[in-house]
Amino acid sequence: MRSAPTLCPICQSELEIVRLHCASCDTSLEGHFAMGHFSNLSPEQMEFVFTFVRCEGKINRMEQELQLSYPTIRNRLHEVIRALGYEPGKDEPIEIGADKRSEILADLEAGKISADAAMRILRGEEE
Repeated sequence: MRSAPTLCPICQSELEIVRLHCASCDTSLEGHFAMGHFSNLSPEQMEFVFTFVRCEGKINRMEQELQLSYPTIRNRLHEVIRALGYEPGKDEPIEIGADKRSEILADLEAGKISADAAMRILRGEEE
């Protein structure tokens, strides 16, 4: 069975599912149904996701199974993340070393920066 297309072949607008049919009992349902988050993934990306889950998210196991390098697997994972509407690494906390943290706090204490500026720097919002 083929996957349903997600874009109109004429105008490239997003398609909407309006009818579902059971071939076994000939029942049909009509309405407006969501395609789901994974409908934006290509067949290759879906296979990558299945492999990722089967390997429990362990990239070293994926390297062995797919015979691909770590950077290639990371790039493919980032492609999947973007196709799902997210930006890779965006939610990762910014790591600030102890030396940098001490420097920021010293600047705050000396009045070189405001408390708001110190908080923004510590959160990784500005440098």
